[in-house]
Amino acid sequence: MENKRYQQYKDIDAYIAGAPEDIRPVLEKIRGVIRAAAPQAQEAISYSMPAFKLNGVLVYFAAFKDHIGFFPTAEGVSHFKKELEPYSTSKGTVRFPLDKPIPYGLIEKIVKHRVRENSSQGK
Repeated sequence: MENKRYQQYKDIDAYIAGAPEDIRPVLEKIRGVIRAAAPQAQEAISYSMPAFKLNGVLVYFAAFKDHIGFFPTAEGVSHFKKELEPYSTSKGTVRFPLDKPIPYGLIEKIVKHRVRENSSQGK
């Protein structure tokens, strides 16, 4: 799935419904992991991607043709640099290839870290 940059989804349900059928369970699982790790966070669509916000944006995620993009901010990537070594990363982006298991436990740790970070900064 190419992230249709200019397509607007009304909510995360619509975003997931628009994903290829085989990717939907992965997106739902990521959504559930984020919700469990940040139960007070609000779901949103931002930059045409699912986002979770709590005192500012915590994380975004999106489905692409061959990977799941996970966007925990630059600090979120740098803080988990060692654990993210097996994955392609850039400043605020992690790419989880769809042909490998998605590291849901690591996503949970990153989200919990982002909650603490946003709470301590009072964003």
